[in-house]
Amino acid sequence: QVQLVESGGGLVQAGGSLRLSCAASGSIVSFDNMGWYRQAPGKQRELVAILSRVGSTNYGDSVKGRFTIYRDNAKNTLYLQMMSLKPEDTAVYYCNAVRLHIISWGQGTQVTVSS
Repeated sequence: QVQLVESGGGLVQAGGSLRLSCAASGSIVSFDNMGWYRQAPGKQRELVAILSRVGSTNYGDSVKGRFTIYRDNAKNTLYLQMMSLKPEDTAVYYCNAVRLHIISWGQGTQVTVSS
């Protein structure tokens, strides 16, 4: 099973930007999908963005137009560029990868947006 390590989280003011990274322990080109999810305190984990092997994307309604998911196959890394951050974006952000119905998760990275 692949190991995923997220980084790039932190504290930012509302309206600011952050870029999250998810480094995989091996090649990412064969994953069916890779994605970002988030979980705020007291809430269920929710979809942020998904990137398929062929490059199609899907975003959660609350982040459309503000977040962009992309990958660098040479670096085996998935990214999430987050713009115009809002306090409601505060959560732990998790990276996941799916290959042949096997789902791998990272340990998460905290994003806190202050008002």
